Amino acid sequence: MPTDGFTTCLWFDGQAEEAANHYVSIFKNSRIGRISRYNAAGPGPAGSVLTVEFEANGQKFVAVNGGSQFTFNEAVSFQILCEDQGELDHYWSRLTEGGQEVQCGWLKDKYGVSWQVIPAGLAEMISHPDPDKAKRATEAMLSMVKFDIAALKRAYEGE
Repeated sequence: MPTDGFTTCLWFDGQAEEAANHYVSIFKNSRIGRISRYNAAGPGPAGSVLTVEFEANGQKFVAVNGGSQFTFNEAVSFQILCEDQGELDHYWSRLTEGGQEVQCGWLKDKYGVSWQVIPAGLAEMISHPDPDKAKRATEAMLSMVKFDIAALKRAYEGE
């Protein structure tokens, strides 16, 4: 693995390889890289998966089977900016399989990882210099679980 840039490490309790394969199946420009295994020194059973290097949509990750002492929470999430409703629906449906819908485009996947599946341009709508447009867009955003891009745009435009 190159030494430049950043790699996000995700801590799992035995599901590192399963999770890496799941994410690679969802995102374009994705692949599984090196898989390392515990050896006789442990602490996991010799031969079991320790880490899985993978890329999801070009982002570098390492999934590690570290044990049960740490779990995911909403303090860290991954944003997926979507160009259209079809793309948004794809990520939403795949990432909520076995997971949980939350609010305002947020969800937790079946591993407990938090994601924000949001339309490109949402930040511009809710921070628009016209306070009425920004207010309408924000109110629409706050009323949604999964985003409806057309409804957000209609609210933003005052339709």
